[in-house]
Amino acid sequence: MYLDLQKAFDTVNHDILLHKLYNYGVRGVVHDWFRNYLTNRQQFTCIAGIQSSVTCVSCGVPRGSVLGPLLFLIYINDIGNAVANDTIKLFAGDTNLFIFGDKIMRVQNEAVHSINALNNWSICNKL
Repeated sequence: MYLDLQKAFDTVNHDILLHKLYNYGVRGVVHDWFRNYLTNRQQFTCIAGIQSSVTCVSCGVPRGSVLGPLLFLIYINDIGNAVANDTIKLFAGDTNLFIFGDKIMRVQNEAVHSINALNNWSICNKL
């Protein structure tokens, strides 16, 4: 099964990401640096010299940055725990789930179970 997390980089919850970083051992000054890096960010759009108003960015990782893809991968790194019995491969926002079996009904049941588990994981992670 091929799954695509739409707008995945834009929907990363900062609090969840910081919690995951802490659980991976990023603590103290470095954790504070990441908190400062992610919070109080602002954005605006400028087209043909006309600028929109500035708005606060409450979620997502900075696109075009060196850290953005790395932070996203850290954010989704635990997705495999949701489907521990299946093989899952990640590439940025794309997820491939491989389910094998010798009986079609068993594979179908496992697929339904895995999709439900991934849906629950996505809801818990606000994706």
